[in-house]
Amino acid sequence: MLHVVKRDGREVGFNSVKVTNAIKGSSDEIGFNIKESEALELTQKVIKKLEEINEERINVEDIQNKVEETLLENGYEEIGRAYSNYRKERTKVREIKSDLMKVIQQIGIETDRDNANVGNNFSSKLLRIASESNKWHNLAAMPKWLAKAHENGDVYYHDLDSYNLTTNCLHIPTKEILVRGFNTGYGNIRPPKRIESAAELSCILLQSTQNDMFGGQSHPDFDNDMGEFVDPTRQQIRQELIELGVEEAKIDEIVERKLRRAIEQSMQGIVYNLNTMHSRAGSQVPFSSINLGIPNSEDAALVCEIFLIEYEKGLGLGEQPIFPNIIFRVKEGVNREPADPYYYLYKLACRVAAKRMNPTFMNIDSDFNKKYYDMGVVPATMGCRTYVCSNINGEPGTKGRGNIAPTTINLPRIGILAKGDVEKFFSLLHAKLDLAKESLLDRYNVLKRLKVKDLPFVAGQGLMKGSENLTPEDTIEPILKQGTWGIGFIGLAETLIALTGKHHGEDEEVKELGVKIISYIREYTDKITEETRLNWSCYATPAEGLSGKFIVKDRAIFGEIPGVTDKDYYTNSYHVPVGFPISIKDKINIEAPYHKLCNGGHISYIELDDYPDGETIMDIINYAYKNTNISYMGINFHIRYCRACGTYLHNGESRCPECGSYDIQGVSRVTGYLSLDERFGQGKYAERADRVSQATGKQIYHV
Repeated sequence: MLHVVKRDGREVGFNSVKVTNAIKGSSDEIGFNIKESEALELTQKVIKKLEEINEERINVEDIQNKVEETLLENGYEEIGRAYSNYRKERTKVREIKSDLMKVIQQIGIETDRDNANVGNNFSSKLLRIASESNKWHNLAAMPKWLAKAHENGDVYYHDLDSYNLTTNCLHIPTKEILVRGFNTGYGNIRPPKRIESAAELSCILLQSTQNDMFGGQSHPDFDNDMGEFVDPTRQQIRQELIELGVEEAKIDEIVERKLRRAIEQSMQGIVYNLNTMHSRAGSQVPFSSINLGIPNSEDAALVCEIFLIEYEKGLGLGEQPIFPNIIFRVKEGVNREPADPYYYLYKLACRVAAKRMNPTFMNIDSDFNKKYYDMGVVPATMGCRTYVCSNINGEPGTKGRGNIAPTTINLPRIGILAKGDVEKFFSLLHAKLDLAKESLLDRYNVLKRLKVKDLPFVAGQGLMKGSENLTPEDTIEPILKQGTWGIGFIGLAETLIALTGKHHGEDEEVKELGVKIISYIREYTDKITEETRLNWSCYATPAEGLSGKFIVKDRAIFGEIPGVTDKDYYTNSYHVPVGFPISIKDKINIEAPYHKLCNGGHISYIELDDYPDGETIMDIINYAYKNTNISYMGINFHIRYCRACGTYLHNGESRCPECGSYDIQGVSRVTGYLSLDERFGQGKYAERADRVSQATGKQIYHV
């Protein structure tokens, strides 16, 4: 009788069924579908190897070694590598669970680069230590089959450290909260009476919201919301001048001059605050987005204009502001055409984007946006690309709503496993969609245990739709029904290469297949929205840290596959590979159809190899918005400036031509937001190095 010595020292009888199940499980993981007879035959060979050891007791590790050895010796190399890879992942989990000190020691040296908005200071390290602890707690607490799917790289549960604690992101109902006041925990904040106070409190709203959530926050209608406080400020200034006895004939001119100055200082304060106001345990500034460009009054238009100008000025030495993300919404009849009343704002936005990479641009004339606009709902988005509008449980719209949580599918792995069989691919895809759904339903059941008091600001102060009339002891489940549940994907390009040998930028039939694949995901999320009465969405995952995680696991199992696993990252969502030479128009035309399909979030980027001018930006946006159904776009280039004097560099200099300093700062776009070059993770660093200009085909980044 062979006894197995488990890792905790306990002895149990040897059970051959566990060996058979392990072989079948590894086979299923790579889509091999090994026969029962084959699995049993391999099990017998493992038993024979164990008998040759001639010991009464054997360690579980020794049995696993014999299983792996048997698979590799008998022509089952892929199953053997999958088995080996999963063993390594489980070993890693056990090591972290049993000795978290190793992780703490590593974080103490330097934080990881999964999030380029997180620094390397004390607060950042403390947050990461807590984060790592809770990740492994959540993996241990969830059903084992769900944990395995995340550990082996089939799917990815975003922000696993927050799985049991909070939700993702939120479009703040800014005006509504400001006009009624709010409480951050130590007393009531009265409604502001002037634009200066409203602007300052808008930053506090972003900061306080971030402390309750793991993702980003948005002012979804910033210029209109702030515009509410312009006329009260105007009237106060007027009254002050009257009380000072200023001549009536001069009052109007002085009022408008002082009013503009007050708005300038307010908007400058927002830019400064959002780049210095650290929150979330002091480790990062708020991941903030501001939507503007569709003013409903001249006061709102003034706010929009001045905010763009103040952002254009930059920080103290003219340095690049990292936040907020700015989304300028473009609409025919409002600002897109020269005859439109707010065309001057669109022109200004393009000028600012030519220097700062912000704003990005949103097309309100895309048919899926215009549908809501014509209903009186102005769509908004976030710099991270999250899009929320439809609602099966209430009125459509953005305010008070956001994404609750996303799960991302490893799409290239499915392409590899299908081995060129498209029908098999869709069968495997459906299984992984079911897995993603089950993971999010598990998360739903975990999160609904939270009470309003667990999200004291966003739920307790009524920022989140569904929180109306809830008490501190009530469950947050009504809120969970108002947000969206995103099933995301990464690496469509590599998926298509694995299936056909080409990606969607190279072949017309492959392009059609790409749209068919993402249409399948969207049809699936639409179907389960009706079935579960939750708001499911198809999400073009930004995949910042994830870009380099899936591919490492896949290369370990499948080896280096040309065009698929032969680099350090998978391509972002549905994008054409960043190193593929393609024209601006062709890239826009190829990626445009995915915007409508990805109703949980989408964006397309155009890469340029030099600072553009405002006219170039406008030409690109106009082509896209007049000729395609594309919605959300950004123009990327490499910003470099001297940290000593603020001078911007245009020719790849390593030394500042003005002051001679070698202290040069680079700024690039990560996956929607800007970041300092040195904060990029390994996968995104490699991806950025491969980017070529759609204007010239030249490599862009030399860092």
